[in-house]
Amino acid sequence: MKIIRFQDLAGDVHYGEWIKEWSALLLKKTVDEKYAVSDEVVAIDKLLAPVEPTSILGVGLNYRRHAEEMGAGLPECPVLFLKGVNALTDPGSPIVIPKVAPEQVDCEGELAVVIGKPGKNIARHQAFEHVLGYTCANDVSARRWQKEGGGKQWCRGKSFDTFCPLGPCLVTPDEIPNPNTLRIKTTVNDEIVQDSTTADMIFDVPSLISFLSEGTTLLTGTVILTGTPSGVGFARNPPVFLQKGDRVAIEIERIGTLVNPVSEEA
Repeated sequence: MKIIRFQDLAGDVHYGEWIKEWSALLLKKTVDEKYAVSDEVVAIDKLLAPVEPTSILGVGLNYRRHAEEMGAGLPECPVLFLKGVNALTDPGSPIVIPKVAPEQVDCEGELAVVIGKPGKNIARHQAFEHVLGYTCANDVSARRWQKEGGGKQWCRGKSFDTFCPLGPCLVTPDEIPNPNTLRIKTTVNDEIVQDSTTADMIFDVPSLISFLSEGTTLLTGTVILTGTPSGVGFARNPPVFLQKGDRVAIEIERIGTLVNPVSEEA
């Protein structure tokens, strides 16, 4: 199932099963507090991020070729960083380059995993039991702040407002039995900058869930950004960064395409 969160023509927010570009079947709560697909068709006025995260956990250097292009060795365990939930933004909404970071803003296409069942110390073989679904993510990064201006801690450069677009939908695990076999592609102004497969991950999705849950409860609504493939602007020669007027698209097989324009803070 492809689940979306959307605003209808009256301005009310709903969850639904995506059936066509601008319409969905409404999801309604049942008596046992679960959701079920109704037969009510609702028009979509605005597509929203498919989940409102309780936390956003990012994984760095998790693709072999990306680690190589960054001149880094393969990590022995997943490299964790945090993004503020304030960074969330919707499909079609602009990525806003902030005044405090007017240059060296980069895009990173990623597969995002959404936790639907909370857990702690999750065994690898039980990891998929905790997955609500998968979506496309753009781990937007202000490289100067990530490398120099944030005390050498990544979270500052990755947590500016609008720096975590998610969407366009949440695809349930029955449609993606193996999330490590998906093609992932990023384009900027229709030019392909990243073109890879999630099979290039160093740590696969079950391994990430198990590692991140060690001693730590993964709450319902936790979003895990699983890393980005090679081709980021920072590693190109010469480097290429986002500019006002750009259009970024993250496409992942079986999920769809997340598109966002780029603007500047007024």
